[in-house]
Amino acid sequence: MAVTEAERRAMSRALELAARGPRGVNPQVGAVILSPAGDIIAEGWHRGAGTPHAEVDALSSLANDAARDATAIVTLEPCNHTGRTGPCALALIEAGVSRVVYALDDPGAVSGGGAERLRDAGVEVEAGEQADAARALVADWLSAQQAGRPHVTVKWAQSIDGRAAAADGTSQWITGSEARADVHRRRAAADAIVVGTGTVLADDPSLTARDGDTLHAHQPIPVVIGARETPADAAVRRHPHEPLFYGTRDLHAVLADLHAHGIQRVFVEGGPTLASAFIAADLADRILAYIAPVLLGGERVALTDIGVPTIDAAHHLTVDEWVPLGADLLAIAHPTALQEGTH
Repeated sequence: MAVTEAERRAMSRALELAARGPRGVNPQVGAVILSPAGDIIAEGWHRGAGTPHAEVDALSSLANDAARDATAIVTLEPCNHTGRTGPCALALIEAGVSRVVYALDDPGAVSGGGAERLRDAGVEVEAGEQADAARALVADWLSAQQAGRPHVTVKWAQSIDGRAAAADGTSQWITGSEARADVHRRRAAADAIVVGTGTVLADDPSLTARDGDTLHAHQPIPVVIGARETPADAAVRRHPHEPLFYGTRDLHAVLADLHAHGIQRVFVEGGPTLASAFIAADLADRILAYIAPVLLGGERVALTDIGVPTIDAAHHLTVDEWVPLGADLLAIAHPTALQEGTH
């Protein structure tokens, strides 16, 4: 049976509901229950880890048997496992739902398989409605699921000759106000902002996302990596969120723990040493290089050793976009596999 116009409208509504939920360990999911006549009788969305999933949230507002022969519209395939909550596929079956339309397959080896369970119980299932929109909504969650770690953006600002600071270490400000405002907007879109202890000790950054003197509504969790102690009066300790401190150089372990905290987007802004470490470890999914039309010379380069002993070992990038920002230029790029014969 083809997807009806009422079901398409309900999926659009379910996507709106899903966006209300927080990013975290679980995906943002929305659900709408339609009566046999095609009218909306219940809505729900997932409000965070440990709370009812979207389908159960919607069903909970209905009286017993009110969902019998109804259609459930869900942005993600109903789950098929028991975690903090029970399987949504089973909840829909027990509620008497006769048809399920969902947008995106659940990629989880444990949580997936809900569609098959529904079909085995005699429920009609239709997959793929507005899948692209659903994928865009949970793109970071999908990336984290596939990689087993958060998506990592590595950012730096540099002079046109590749320097991050002048000979005396001063670096404020290489770029202009438009570039700095762009950085703060991107910070606000991240779940965590990561620096090393060297940056904390040298610059005492607040690690907030600001619009002028006003804090953005969403603030990334500050993360400090390194063995040196962060001073008790450091600005980062006055951040709206409690900072996370990692006294290790094991970036894989740090990212694994951040993933366990439900962090999906990491913004690395910790200076040449930390940026280089993430790139050398092949942990940079996106590069943001803010390039200012100034010359500094000297030894304070934007990147240090990234494990390239010879030109054949160079890290090749695909530039996704060049963004003019006042007098500065932002290069947005991602790593690309080295193709045979390139140099």
